[in-house]
Amino acid sequence: MNSKSPLNVDLHCHSSVSDGVLAPAVLAERASRNGVDVWSLTDHDELSGLAEAGRAARELGMVFIPGVEVSTTWANQTVHVVGLNVDVNNAVLQDGLNGIRAGRIGRAREMACRLEAQGVAGSYEGALRYAGNPGLLSRTHFARFMVEQGLCKGMQDAFDKYLGDGKPGYVRVHWSSLGQAVSWILAAGGRAVLAHPGRYMYTPTQFGALFDDFKQLGGQGIEVVTGSHRPDQYRQYADIARQYGFLASRGSDFHAPGESRIDLGAMPALPPGLTPVWHDWV
Repeated sequence: MNSKSPLNVDLHCHSSVSDGVLAPAVLAERASRNGVDVWSLTDHDELSGLAEAGRAARELGMVFIPGVEVSTTWANQTVHVVGLNVDVNNAVLQDGLNGIRAGRIGRAREMACRLEAQGVAGSYEGALRYAGNPGLLSRTHFARFMVEQGLCKGMQDAFDKYLGDGKPGYVRVHWSSLGQAVSWILAAGGRAVLAHPGRYMYTPTQFGALFDDFKQLGGQGIEVVTGSHRPDQYRQYADIARQYGFLASRGSDFHAPGESRIDLGAMPALPPGLTPVWHDWV
């Protein structure tokens, strides 16, 4: 690493163990080719890809930060919390994630039934073809199937027509609570980071309550620069980080080549005046 240049840090992406398409080691190779110095794999509610990812990352000369993205429900919406630098062997974290995954299977079957009623046949089996881990079948896998079948122009079109909140194929599920997710991450020695806040559909008052709750529960960071944010939102959430005293995180939220909005390591640097979440790790 060149100590005179800012580190290229990417602390949010997904492999085929959850809803990405690349195996953990292949994802590590892509991150390294793209100049990433510090990298984390943060699969949804799943830790099983971290051993492979860590081995590959270290062989490629990257600093590896074990991570996970935990699904929570707050004010009737799904909110994601990224746990960084977690102990993958921690029983509290493992048990919590096991409980979340158990609810995903029933949700996927109900989604398939609703899509069938909309004329989308064979969606459960079709989505399974895209899932490296059948226990983590998600909306993303269904969307890929519908794009393959020519029913949607692209992934966003599938969510806009069928899979987004309130759409015909959407199935609401109660994930862990925000407090549970943060407590599991803290028990595993990690830092809890609120993922891509710009994606949530809350009022300003609700956002204020979310940030207050998250901080009081022990949340320490917020994603500022992410592939899920527009450039104007980088500035917006940099201001939020300063206001609440959050550490700032940076991550592509990469899922697949040609599908994700931004590639691994391709985000701009954090805005000035922020303390990076990785400040004492590297």
